[in-house]
Amino acid sequence: MTRVVHIIGNGDQSQLFNSPGALKPSGNIVADPSGMKSPGAPVHRPGIKLTCNLPPFPVKGAYATCMVDFKMMLSLAKGEIEVPGEWILGFRPKHFMQKHPAIYMKRAAQIKEFFTDKPEYVKNYTDFNCGHMATYYAIKRLKADEINLYGFDSIFDMNLRSSSDFYQNSNRDANSNIRLNNNWRPIWQNMFNEFHNVKFILHHIHNNIKFPVGENVEIQTYVPPKMKIEKIKSNT
Repeated sequence: MTRVVHIIGNGDQSQLFNSPGALKPSGNIVADPSGMKSPGAPVHRPGIKLTCNLPPFPVKGAYATCMVDFKMMLSLAKGEIEVPGEWILGFRPKHFMQKHPAIYMKRAAQIKEFFTDKPEYVKNYTDFNCGHMATYYAIKRLKADEINLYGFDSIFDMNLRSSSDFYQNSNRDANSNIRLNNNWRPIWQNMFNEFHNVKFILHHIHNNIKFPVGENVEIQTYVPPKMKIEKIKSNT
């Protein structure tokens, strides 16, 4: 039986996790497993769900959320945000918890595990973002046969916007975006190539991925949702 994992990121297109249908390159609609086609209808996606940091919307039945940054730990410690459910923490959060045992004891019940593994082609943990870590965890710990990725827009576009920007300051100027993407994209490409026996399905609004991929990578494209604009009636 195929072991399926869904990883919901924080980019603009994370919303596609809840989208009822995708367009294959042929242009044919791919119905979601629930068979629901109407816009806004709930989508049933069987498999294990992993989220990243504070997900942009509730994900029912999420296995855990992955976190890799000091910033997230500081925000949690200060009470600026609250991340529900169980956590999988990377190298830097583990270091933070070791330095702050009182915070660790307060949060221990939520910590499912510490996961500090990283591939050899990742130079340092700073380059290993939350999506990378969640994907690597899905492969190494969950033994995934198929991994679906939503909201990792930087693979396709120079768009590093994140829902985490609403509660944490992040430098999103052009130079920073280029630097980060130059670090992030090669890690994705190496991971897809290394685990050629895993099927990766990338969900986005177009299929113009910015690096070559093998036959184990599929891109499902969606019709961008249309905004409904209503004319406001005047009372006069």
